[in-house]
Amino acid sequence: MRIQKLIIPMAVSAASLALSGNVMAETWKMALGDAAGGTQYELGTTFADLVEEKTEGEVTIDLFPNGQLGSEQDTVNNASMGLLDLSVLAINNITPFSPTVGVLTLPYVIQSPEDAKTLTQGDVGEELTQNTIRDAGVRILGWAYSGCRRLTNSVRPVAEPADLEGLNIRVPKNQIMIASYQAWGVNPSPLAWSETFTALQQGVVDGQDNPYITIDTMKFYEVQDYVTDSCYVFSLQPLIISEGKFQSLSPEMQETVLEAGQIATEHSYDYLLATEASIKERLVEEHGMEITQPANDEQEWIELATGIWPEFYDSIGGKEKLDEVLTALGRDPAPAE
Repeated sequence: MRIQKLIIPMAVSAASLALSGNVMAETWKMALGDAAGGTQYELGTTFADLVEEKTEGEVTIDLFPNGQLGSEQDTVNNASMGLLDLSVLAINNITPFSPTVGVLTLPYVIQSPEDAKTLTQGDVGEELTQNTIRDAGVRILGWAYSGCRRLTNSVRPVAEPADLEGLNIRVPKNQIMIASYQAWGVNPSPLAWSETFTALQQGVVDGQDNPYITIDTMKFYEVQDYVTDSCYVFSLQPLIISEGKFQSLSPEMQETVLEAGQIATEHSYDYLLATEASIKERLVEEHGMEITQPANDEQEWIELATGIWPEFYDSIGGKEKLDEVLTALGRDPAPAE
C-alpha cells in the first residue's frame, strides 16, 4: 500500500486481467476526503494492507488523502461510472445518491459508538448496503467510526441553542444537517469540505462540527477556540467500491475484499475507543481549546432537533424504517407526523 500525495490522471484499470488467471500486479486507487492520520486514513490503510497481504501483493492500493481525487460526492459519481475503484467518505455525502442511508444521519438517532456498531454491522447496515448498490452503483465494504460530531467555533462557549445566535456555522451540503441547525434557530452555511478550513481561517464562517479526531487531524484548533461536547450526529464514513469493479472480480477476490472490509471495520471501532479520550485531552492541554458541556444534558438540543424527523420520513423510506432502527437500539418508535 502506498500513500499518494500528488494527483495523477485516473484511468480505468486494465489490470483486471490479474484476477482472471494472469499473474499481473494490479493497483487500485482509493480516495479519502480527510487528511492522512484520521479515521478515514486508518480504515483505508488497514483495508489496503489486508488486501495486499491476502493477495500476496497481486493487488496494491494507493491512497489519495485530502480530497486529491475530487470532492467526496464526486468520488461517488466516479466510482459508479467505473472511473475510481474505492473511496472513504462521510456518510452525509452518499445520502444524496441513496437517500435511505440518511436514517443514520437523523439527529440523535445514533448516540454512542455502541449504537453505531449495532446498526452498521447488523441487518440495518446490510439493507443500506443493498440500497446503495441499487441507487448509486457502489457497494459499502466497511465502515469507519469517527465519533460524535462536536460543535466548534471561534467566538464564545456554546452550551444551549440560544448561544448560537449570531454565529455563522458551516454544515455539509446535507438537508438533514441543515434542518437540524435551523431547528436551533440558525441559518447555517452549507460548504464543501474542501472549503471549510479556509472559510474558518478567513472568518467567512465562525464554526463547524466534527468529531474530536477530525478536529485534531484537520488542525481546526488553529482556527477554532471553543468546543461544545455535543452528539447530535455520529460521524460514520463508509468505504465504498465501484459495483462494476466488484462484479468484475473472481468469487475468491470478492470474498477477500469483503473479509478485509469487515476486519477493517472492527479495527476502526476499536481504534475510536482507544484514541478518542487522549485526543480530546490533547486538544485542551496542547492546543488550548475550551470544552463546554451542553446545558441540561443536551435536552433542549435533542427536543428541537428530533422535531425535524417527520420531515424526512419519506426520503428515508418511511417512518417504519426509522422505527426499525430505533427498535434495533432498544428505543421507542418515532413520533407520528
